[in-house]
Amino acid sequence: MNEIDRNRAARAEARTRIEDAAARLFAERGFAGTTIGEIAAEAGLSKPMLYRHFDSKQELHLALLERHRDELAAAPVRELLHGEGEVAERLEAVYDAWFGHVQSHPYTWRMMFRDTTGDPEVQAFHRELQRRQRETDIGLLREVAPGLPEAELEPLGEAIRSSLYGLALWWLERPGTPREVLVATMTRLTRGLLPAGAGRDLEEHPREENDHAPSSPSNRADGRDPT
Repeated sequence: MNEIDRNRAARAEARTRIEDAAARLFAERGFAGTTIGEIAAEAGLSKPMLYRHFDSKQELHLALLERHRDELAAAPVRELLHGEGEVAERLEAVYDAWFGHVQSHPYTWRMMFRDTTGDPEVQAFHRELQRRQRETDIGLLREVAPGLPEAELEPLGEAIRSSLYGLALWWLERPGTPREVLVATMTRLTRGLLPAGAGRDLEEHPREENDHAPSSPSNRADGRDPT
């Protein structure tokens, strides 16, 4: 590795340490309760070093939100479109992937689901995040229940989104709850929204499987083996 590559790798490693430290502190103490100096100390860096990567605490906070924004819906959508089995099984896979991501990033999701800054730009980001999640849930409903009235799709999508966010926050405060309990809860709620026979076409004409489903993480919110 030449000098340029070593410097690039060192810079990337320092940025990752800063972001990981900031995610933990923002989630534990909130945006207002965390200082740049505390983030630098948690990352094992000086404040001048931190400022080489981020101009302000707000910029760092937004960078963290943007880093994880698109990951939230990616795995569930893949499970829905390319997973195998009946609709109920595929819904379970969708929610298992979603809650699995929350489980793998507990600090980040506390920050993602709660706006602790009061900053208009961050508030706008949260509204956009909610809109994207709602659109994803509307797409899920179009797939599994194509006969639903068009006027009901957006409020139903919001019902699913708010249920997911609420359960995620509830779970983060109760990490001993098995993940399958959350998955079963959301599957039961969603199936209750569907008319009889909904999703039959999806079962009879499944899409081609272009992607391998990701392996399922352990089923506790804290990532530990329940045994």
